[in-house]
Amino acid sequence: MTMTTKRRVLGLAATAAVAAAFALPAAAQPIPVGHLMDNSGATSDVGVPYGQGVADALTWVNQARNGINGRRLNVLGFDYGYQAPRAVSQYQAWVNRERVVAIQGWGTADTEALVRFVTRDRIPYISGSYSAALTDAAGKSGRQGVEAAPFNFFYGPSYSDALRAMLQWAKQDWERRGQQGRPRYVHMGANHPYPNSPKEAGEALARELGFEVLPAIQFALTPGDYTAQCLTLKNQGANYAYLGNTAGSNISVLRACHTAGVQVQFLGNVWGMDENAMKAAGAAANGVVFPVRTAVVWGQDAPGMQTVRQISRISDPQGQAYRPVHYLAGVCSAMLMVEAMETAAQNGGQITGPRIRDGFYARQNWVPRGFEGVCAPVTFTAEDHRGTMRVALYRAVVTGDTSQGSVAELMSNGTMRIEPVTTIELERRRDWLGW
Repeated sequence: MTMTTKRRVLGLAATAAVAAAFALPAAAQPIPVGHLMDNSGATSDVGVPYGQGVADALTWVNQARNGINGRRLNVLGFDYGYQAPRAVSQYQAWVNRERVVAIQGWGTADTEALVRFVTRDRIPYISGSYSAALTDAAGKSGRQGVEAAPFNFFYGPSYSDALRAMLQWAKQDWERRGQQGRPRYVHMGANHPYPNSPKEAGEALARELGFEVLPAIQFALTPGDYTAQCLTLKNQGANYAYLGNTAGSNISVLRACHTAGVQVQFLGNVWGMDENAMKAAGAAANGVVFPVRTAVVWGQDAPGMQTVRQISRISDPQGQAYRPVHYLAGVCSAMLMVEAMETAAQNGGQITGPRIRDGFYARQNWVPRGFEGVCAPVTFTAEDHRGTMRVALYRAVVTGDTSQGSVAELMSNGTMRIEPVTTIELERRRDWLGW
């Protein structure tokens, strides 16, 4: 057989294989799902563990559950480096070429830029952005700049609601410690859609609760020298400061403020503090209060932790890795999408975007099966995508030198720990929808 003939035979075989794949009945074809990740950009410090949780969970679903109703998930991962234009371009490719039926997304700027697209194309988009603007499913809030987002979901309280809960705790903390006068509150973060998302909501509630609201302090999403910001914080006499950025740049602020002797209670957003940041910041991280989305953290016991540990072995076969809070949240986010897809597939139903969306409405106080005690309950309705108004607050506790030993060792020996502070049950106020 000549080389030319061999090429023709191989070409015919490849064509036949492709034809055979397309000839598969719809019930047997893989289900295309997009997975947008930040593994290399400004938020990769938290994007990597969260994205790994999503990826491991979806791989586990294929291996342990044979996909969705016998159909395997074809997960299309893409690292967009936290650049919104790249996310929009990749979205177009996924929808037009791969025909994805759902997407696990990431950042605020890109998620908000895609709202109209996913609404038009009817593609459920489960993001790592918890912007309150994404919660107004029916577009009834009447807020300027907030449009209907019927296909946008996320796991956990919105940035705004998490900040509201921390402010309620801060007011209680101020009074419990017998402090006099009005407590002073300041918002800190980059001039960017993500840290800005809860800014006005937080400042409005702070005023409502009797805080004196100080001028916001800006610092970039990337690590740097933020001594000037800390001196401003000190001179303002702030009592409570919200850190709106991810852990990477927050670490720089915490270190600089620790060196400058700033006495303030820092409130971290959900991406603003984790076990890796505690190790990196050391004593400077001690005392930071921040929201945790899951009902437990790594190392704690719950019925669903056995399942999570199985999932963790997808990328850590030896079972040695310590998984930070963001990994667990990624797992829960992925499993909500999976169960919504399973609902869509019931009784021979097609797994389409609208049916997956409706799957998010099929349960109340929803915890994915097998994840009891790990994933906190959520409820979505066709008008209100605030999955939960219950905010669990934890405190980072650092009692010694974190430069020696791994995160797992430091958590195990008690040098670092994440301890519960309180749980705030927020009122589902109508005027807070979309804000």
